[in-house]
Amino acid sequence: MTYPNYGRIDGAIVMIGFGSIGQGTLPLIERHFDFDADKAVIIEPNDANAERIAAKGYARETEALTPENYQTVLGRHLTPGSGFVVNLSVDTSSLDLMRFCRAQGVPYIDTVVEPWAGFYFDTDENAARTNYALRQAVRDEKAANPGGTTAVSCCGANPGMVSWFVKAALLKLADDVGTEADPQDRDEWAALMQSLGVKGVHIAERDTQVRHEPRQPGHFVNTWSVEGFIAEGFQPAELGWGSWEPWFPPNAHRQETGCKAAIWLEQPGANTRVRTWCPTPGPQFGFLVTHNEAVSIADYYTVGEGDHPDFRPTVHYAYHPCDDAVLSLHEMFGSNQVQDVHHILDVNEIVDGIDELGVLLFGHAKNALWYGSRLSNEETKDLAPDQNATGLQVTSAVLAGMVWALENPEAGIVETDEMDHARCLQVQTPYLGPVEGHYTDWTPLTDRQSLFPEELVEDEPWAFANVLERLGA
Repeated sequence: MTYPNYGRIDGAIVMIGFGSIGQGTLPLIERHFDFDADKAVIIEPNDANAERIAAKGYARETEALTPENYQTVLGRHLTPGSGFVVNLSVDTSSLDLMRFCRAQGVPYIDTVVEPWAGFYFDTDENAARTNYALRQAVRDEKAANPGGTTAVSCCGANPGMVSWFVKAALLKLADDVGTEADPQDRDEWAALMQSLGVKGVHIAERDTQVRHEPRQPGHFVNTWSVEGFIAEGFQPAELGWGSWEPWFPPNAHRQETGCKAAIWLEQPGANTRVRTWCPTPGPQFGFLVTHNEAVSIADYYTVGEGDHPDFRPTVHYAYHPCDDAVLSLHEMFGSNQVQDVHHILDVNEIVDGIDELGVLLFGHAKNALWYGSRLSNEETKDLAPDQNATGLQVTSAVLAGMVWALENPEAGIVETDEMDHARCLQVQTPYLGPVEGHYTDWTPLTDRQSLFPEELVEDEPWAFANVLERLGA
């Protein structure tokens, strides 16, 4: 097959991290860009991935990046004004790396605002461990140093692709209800969401990928980085907080600085259940795992200023991972011990299932619209090598973000909400399987059992009070 060529990257492509996402991203880079292979380098201290890197024929840097050495290590490979840094690692400060790259005139991309090692578990104050705090530091850097070399922050499946899905879903909803819409900037997008009556967004995901072999006790099994999932799962549950919400969780806290678009709960996200809806299972529980997009989408679509804006949507992740990961979480939280064995389901061991990842826009005249990707593992095998369906939804977003960065080299620090969603989805959609919109009449009050007492908000079906699992409240 022939694939679109999106241009040439002069200088060194430096990939930081070569776990499941790095291994899946590299073939897409090779497929869609011209570059000098002899200048490319993969920074990967983990010897478990050494053979894979050697098989690819690229140089490997084995020195792990730290606050003390990252400038020296990157400086060995980067030439000012050329190259591209693709950060797909954990335990490296996204903010420090993007600052260094921008100072060198080198474009940069990552999939999450990542801190240096130890942050997630060594920081005592929960407010400081939120994604809000991590994101705000990047937004402060953007405000202090606008423009300049492009650095794309948080451009994976989610955060990342789902922000583009929100815009696509808004345009579909507008068309379906007979509203003309052609928003051109942030204010117009926010006004469109408000005018359509959208009260909020669930990033609603159901991963049904399975293998024949049963999960063994003491094993954490997942379809993507176990370390990444555990780290974010132990962060406080966090969500963009809608201006319309009639109830405030008793263990929740507001943020005191920055955009103030989000709140956080005094409980870990991966042990917090919320009700949501996806096309295949219908109603389901998901985990309220903190993600950058919960804050960025709520912030981007805010209308008005101050602590009490005219409009802001409620936004949060509602994630049902693969069944093996659900059992792994149950074991981990029950024992208070992180499992010794970490295993990512390989594309060749998965026998069935899809990753159904989309955005559920709710509260409007048509009740709720799910819009997203329903990618199967079997389709993934035909589309791209070295990854399962979950991975391809991430790596194809990295590809789209790189293309956008090369086409917009002086955009400064940007989040995916601020990028051209149509162009990015044009690049990414060929790798997403069916991308569909589905309406549903379901709400969190549908078929609600009354055998046990619950404090529900009957006149506001989509209130977070009805979404959050809180029996006995």
